[in-house]
Amino acid sequence: MNQNILFAGFGGQGILFSGKVIAYAGLMEGMEISWLPSYGPEMRGGTANCSVCLSDEPIGSPLVVTPDVLVVMNLPSLDKFEKDVVPGGMIVIDSSIVDKKVERKDVRAIYLPASKLAEQNGLKGSANMIIVGKLFKEIGFCSRENLEKGVAKCVPPKKQELFGKNMKAIQIGLEN
Repeated sequence: MNQNILFAGFGGQGILFSGKVIAYAGLMEGMEISWLPSYGPEMRGGTANCSVCLSDEPIGSPLVVTPDVLVVMNLPSLDKFEKDVVPGGMIVIDSSIVDKKVERKDVRAIYLPASKLAEQNGLKGSANMIIVGKLFKEIGFCSRENLEKGVAKCVPPKKQELFGKNMKAIQIGLEN
């Protein structure tokens, strides 16, 4: 397996957290992993993106320049990164926030109203984890058990009540 995933959106949307969960899940799976966050100086509301590499072989560079999978949670991210996805790749879009369609015909576009689904299910702020569930369904980057371990590793001990919320959001992504 070799997956290069780029998450992109605004700060405060859980972009870095999503990438970290997938990276830890890959680590639990025994893969080579890298997680490289990048965000603007305004932690909330500024731009944020994160590169995640999962591989069965050593990873040469942690920076994802040509993603196999692009996750966008705002319009500027779609505009900036759509052209970089490899032909045959996938773009997952939070269609609650981004109403523009993917222009390329050589990639698979998935329009998931993640923010709307989160709000409807009492999980406001969990759109990122709904998208993680969708990615798990689409590309199966690890086992279900290791995905749960990845979430558990990323939820701080002081906020253990968020583990269940994150798993519920992942389940919603699996079902959509």
